Parts: sequence; structure tokens; C-alpha cells
Amino acid sequence: MTKSSLFFLIIVLFFSCSEEEISVDDMEELYELKQEKGEDVTILYSENGYTKAKLFAHSFYQKNDVQPPFVEMKDGLRVDFFDENTHITSTLTAKYGRYYESLGNVLVKDSVVVKNAKNEILQTEELIWNQTIEQFYSEKFVKVVTPTQVIYGDGLEANQDFSEYRIKNVKGIIAVDNRQFPVVQ
Repeated sequence: MTKSSLFFLIIVLFFSCSEEEISVDDMEELYELKQEKGEDVTILYSENGYTKAKLFAHSFYQKNDVQPPFVEMKDGLRVDFFDENTHITSTLTAKYGRYYESLGNVLVKDSVVVKNAKNEILQTEELIWNQTIEQFYSEKFVKVVTPTQVIYGDGLEANQDFSEYRIKNVKGIIAVDNRQFPVVQ
């Protein structure tokens, strides 16, 4: 290496280094600029002039620096679903949620509970709501408690108000009305 090349390299290294240090607090502030956040947030979801759902989240983080972007709700959430007369048809609660607006999907996890107007309760650890087709689904273990029975399964599909559902791989004892069977003579 020639003396002029070595001199040039030293000059480049000297000017490329900076004495300015970035603290951890500064790095956190830069990171926080890439996300929006709110506390005790209420969002109304409406379609064609009708309120379809109301979401309440204790903490709300809009993550724009990832693909696809999403909204994260880390400290619990509650969603009330409404009929066309704004009567609550079902309620969902969970400890964690993530909303992918571009995909129209909401993922809820950790102590998920859905209650419907018929006093039926769904319990699971993970549930996905597809906003476009207004349907819930899960591939995780589910427990459905009705006024007369408890049903277990490994997955579920349900409409938005949870008035109709299909449990996959049903387990347990299920009550059946005798009138549903043909009479054998």
C-alpha cells in the first residue's frame, strides 16, 4: 500500500467516525417515532351507516415499521358486536390482540372469551376474526359452555355474533333431543 493510499484511508476513517454517541433513551425515542400509541382507546367499526362493533383497548400501538403493518393491543381488549338495531349480539374479551388492517384480520390470544345472546360462552387461547367475511375461526383447543352442556373440540368456525358455530374434532358428551332420531318400530 502506498503512502498516499494509507493517508487517504486514515482521512476517510477519521471523518467517518463521530464523537456523538446515541444513548439507549435516544434509540427508544427514535423507535417510538415509528409507531403511534394510545391508552384507553375506543374504536367504532361501522359499515353502510350501521355500527357493527365497538373495540376498547387499554393500550394501542400502531406498528408501521413492519410488513404488514398492524395494531397491537397488549393490555387486554373488549369488542362488542351489534345487530342492525345496535343491540349487543356478542362480546369478545382477550388479554392480547393484533389487528392487520390490510388483511382484514384480527388475532386475539390469551384467555379469549366470547359470549353470545343465547348465554353460550366460548373459551380458547387463540381466535381469528376475519372482518371481510365476518367470521371467527380457530385451530386451537376450544370449550363451549351452553346452558345445558359443555362441548370441547380442536378448532372452531363461527359467524360474527357467535349464534351459529361448528366445532371441529368434538369431544365430550353432547345432549341430543330424542325427537331428532327416527322412531324404530
